Amino acid sequence: MTGPKGGALSLWPFSSASAYRFVVPDTSEILGRAPDWVLLAENPLLREQTQLRTVVWSLVGAVAFVTALASASAWYAAGRVLRPMEAIRDEFAQLSTHHLDRRVPLPRTDNEISRLGRTLNTTLDRLHAALEQQQRFVADASHELRTPLAALRIELELALTRPATTDWPRTVRDALGDTLRLQRLAADLLLLARLDAEARNHDPHFATREHVDLNDLVRDEVARRHPPPHVALTLHLGNAPAHEPVLVHGHRSLLARVLGNLLDNAERHATSTVTVRLTHRLDQHQAVLEVFDDGPGIPPQHRTRVFERFTRLDDARTKDSGGGAGLGLALAHHITTLHHGTLRITDSPHGAHLTACLPTAADSQAISG
Repeated sequence: MTGPKGGALSLWPFSSASAYRFVVPDTSEILGRAPDWVLLAENPLLREQTQLRTVVWSLVGAVAFVTALASASAWYAAGRVLRPMEAIRDEFAQLSTHHLDRRVPLPRTDNEISRLGRTLNTTLDRLHAALEQQQRFVADASHELRTPLAALRIELELALTRPATTDWPRTVRDALGDTLRLQRLAADLLLLARLDAEARNHDPHFATREHVDLNDLVRDEVARRHPPPHVALTLHLGNAPAHEPVLVHGHRSLLARVLGNLLDNAERHATSTVTVRLTHRLDQHQAVLEVFDDGPGIPPQHRTRVFERFTRLDDARTKDSGGGAGLGLALAHHITTLHHGTLRITDSPHGAHLTACLPTAADSQAISG
């Protein structure tokens, strides 16, 4: 018996039906006798092959359908996911320095894209605030520079118009006052620019360049002051005796500028007295410098705004009444912050009470390290 001959089932979907045969050959000649019989058995495979082909085509169709469905689903899902990204990209591409008030749209779902959008909007808020601050700073600086320049020009023009009747010593004194005011304003603006650069660069050695004895610094600065005749300036060293140094890390000239600006502000508004007090808080590793005056004080709603640049609560003040450019407290606050300290307005029953806290040498060294 032999088989299979001439037919078999095929997985190829385009194959035709075939037969599977079993043939029993004639063995009479081998046995040496007359031909006997031959058995031929055939099993048609048409039905089996048709069923197999149907199964193969079904599998091919199912695979193709599943592949197409998966591709379409992936395309649709990717489109839904990337659509908010495209909206964010379009909105961000239209932003410029003149339209920083616009914000990128946020998807309703809380996912990575929405968090990215919120981060971009937060960054845009900071850029917008920085740009507005810069524009206000430039406008205020231009105004502050223009005022003394205009006054100086008017004084000189009037003097030249009537040279015979001009009080030249007074004119020169007024011109010198305006020139000094311009010089102070320019110096303050340059110092603010330098401090901003130091803060942006995060210089780790900025506030640790030398040991400064606040005890000695406060005594020297108070001794150098020449307050107005109606103002009495007093100093209290608190629990920091004269022979015991109160050391901090920083710049002596900048820390002297902090005290000088606080005293300028106090003397400008004091009625009769200005008090300076230095306290060493050993348990908190802090040196506390306080400046009091008995003037009208600072309203609570303005206690944060006074540390902003070019802020003057009394808009009617002029150079004749001793008004400044509104940079003194802003500079003092900025310098104190760069020395890892704080400057705040403390509640007081009478007048203004400004308190500067600075870490003492061991504590500030640990902060800087």
